[in-house]
Formats: sequence, C-alpha cells, structure tokens
Amino acid sequence: MRRIYESEALHRDDEEQFTPSQRRSQTPFQAVPSVNTTALSRRLLPGWLRNQAVSVSVATPSEEFPLGATIPFRVTMANALPVPVTFRTRSPILWTWNVDGETEATRASIRDPPDEPGAFRFGRGERKRFERRWEQLFRVTASKWIPAEPGTYTIGAGLNVDNAVEKGLYDETTVRVVDSG
Repeated sequence: MRRIYESEALHRDDEEQFTPSQRRSQTPFQAVPSVNTTALSRRLLPGWLRNQAVSVSVATPSEEFPLGATIPFRVTMANALPVPVTFRTRSPILWTWNVDGETEATRASIRDPPDEPGAFRFGRGERKRFERRWEQLFRVTASKWIPAEPGTYTIGAGLNVDNAVEKGLYDETTVRVVDSG
C-alpha cells in the first residue's frame, strides 16, 4: 500500500471528495482522559437536583393474587438528566425492597451489612430494571418461614440512602392476597 502512495499513482485532489487526500497532521489521535463522574456528580450537582433527576417505581402485573401464589414485581430506576448521577449509599447494598416495611420480607435480622458506604451510579439517561418475587412468605428465623394471610400488602423499594422516602427515591405499590378456595 505504501508503494502506491509514494509512486503518485493515485490522483489527489482536495476539490473532489472521493479521491484520497494527503494527511494534514502527523500527530496520532489521542484519547480523552477519563473523568471521575462520581466526584463530578457530587461536586457539580446539588443534592436536590440529583434527588429529582432519578425516579423509582414499583409495579406488579396485577393488583390481586391468589393465596400462596408467587408475586412478581419490577423495580425501575431512571436518570432523567443528560449527565451521570451518583448517590452515596449507607452500605454496599445499593437498594432494598420490602413488604409492609419488612426488608426483603424478613422479620429477623439475618445479615448485617458493613458500615462502609457504597456508591450507586446512574449513567446519563440510564434506566435500571430489577425483577424480584415475593413468595408470600415472611422469614422469622434463619430457617423458618411463615405464610402470609389473605389481606392487603405493600411492596416498596428504594435507594439505600438516608430519608429515601422524603427525597423521592422510594416507591411502593399495594397488592391484595385473596383466598380463592
């Protein structure tokens, strides 16, 4: 290929767009240095703007389920800003879900996350979807579960930050469990 260019066998003309032209610069392309978007988000975006930029929603395929049936639900989190947004979480667990205020439908303390904070990052315009299931069981000890009774239950989810409800980083939906027999 080099011989073709050195022999001037190809016609070069800046006026004709489909003929090759000479390189204007001999410097190679240089990559843009990476930017720490977590630090940039914390320093440039005020907290209230970050809180309003990210929405959280919880949805189930139905409002009513028969007793003993698995209840699937989807948690969707979306960043509406065209810039990355990062939240500092209370622990490495970035988000949590609950049933009637019981984290992961557990009434007993099964795990104790470390006290070190985490960071939940949303890219610009990013949407995150998580799918979980509630088996209509409540954990009372490490190995014992009790079934839910017919009635109304609230399934909620939110970012693992202080005051997630007040900041708008939490949502919940209500389901009804009915005895079909």
